[in-house]
Amino acid sequence: MNKTPKDKNKEYLDALCTSLQAKGIDPANLGAIKKSSSYQRAYKDESGELQVRDLWSFQYESVLVNQTPNWPTVKPGPCYTLPKQKVASVQRKQKICVIVPDVQIGYYRDMSGELVPTHDEKAINIALNVIADLQPDIIVCVGDNLDFPEFSKYRITPAFQQTTQASIDRAALLAAQLRNSGPKSHIVWLAGNHEERLPNYIIDNAMAAFALKKGNHPESWPVMSVPSLCRFDNYKVEYIPGYPAGEFWINDNLKVIHGTKAKTNANTAHAYLRDEKVSVIYGHIHRIETAYKTRRGPKGSGTIMAASPGCLARLDGAVPSTKGSKDLDGRPVIVSEDWQQGLAVITYQTTGEQKFSYEVMPIHNGWAMFRGTEYLA
Repeated sequence: MNKTPKDKNKEYLDALCTSLQAKGIDPANLGAIKKSSSYQRAYKDESGELQVRDLWSFQYESVLVNQTPNWPTVKPGPCYTLPKQKVASVQRKQKICVIVPDVQIGYYRDMSGELVPTHDEKAINIALNVIADLQPDIIVCVGDNLDFPEFSKYRITPAFQQTTQASIDRAALLAAQLRNSGPKSHIVWLAGNHEERLPNYIIDNAMAAFALKKGNHPESWPVMSVPSLCRFDNYKVEYIPGYPAGEFWINDNLKVIHGTKAKTNANTAHAYLRDEKVSVIYGHIHRIETAYKTRRGPKGSGTIMAASPGCLARLDGAVPSTKGSKDLDGRPVIVSEDWQQGLAVITYQTTGEQKFSYEVMPIHNGWAMFRGTEYLA
């Protein structure tokens, strides 16, 4: 007797249910059926008569509900309104710039699921207090203030998953804190290679969403960009995209970049001195370095400087790095990185010979000393 399509469908579903029951899989958790095939098998029954039996073979993917992550929608950080900080009126002949190096804002989750920062809140607190005291004309963040491990091309563990929103919220708060500490300062945020992870990830995985802007706002930042998500326009923060080409000139003799070089034994500064014609302050390496080079030219000798003020990230291996380690749960193993915390203060001129003076302020476990003033987070 020929089987009707209805009979064949029922036979197919009965065979599939039998297969799932044999493997202990709930049909509600069934993923894709990759392949199915039917075949016949001949056998003799108890009376010795030849019988033919229809059999089925299935290849499928099961999806367990408790293994499917519930990814939240990434949204802009909160719009913070902080209590106005009392700042002294400063009168001086020279101008001042404070350099804020790599903060590496980010988080991972501990065994209880609580967020643990990879940035150092104590170091950030000291930097904000120094800015409040000095009231600089310019504040320059050299980049990599956001770590963005979820957008990294390197291997990432579940401990760092679903932490991007918390990082964006904290970066938005940092922008608000910088504005609150330096209400009249020109604040500049350079894109580093870690900020660049976000647009690169969108290009690689969701090209249609790249550079999308709010309706009827063609002049605005792309919605899924650092300055938009962290509300830089709210806090009047100038964002300089385009790593590694982005740069900011303090005066005609000194520029700030995030940087691409990373040498050992303080050789990064010397590598920049070989390539640069003017003095440069850079980040990226998380180490305090300063070097000078004097060259002779047609108008006499001239000296340039290359310097890194360190970082404001944790130094104990919490930040994912090429030398970092993870335990069997995917959380950072405590280890001492060859990094140093600090920030830099530039006293500079914008007229005449446009000279400048560079001062670095190391930070040690929530403590620093600058120009005779002690700072304790």
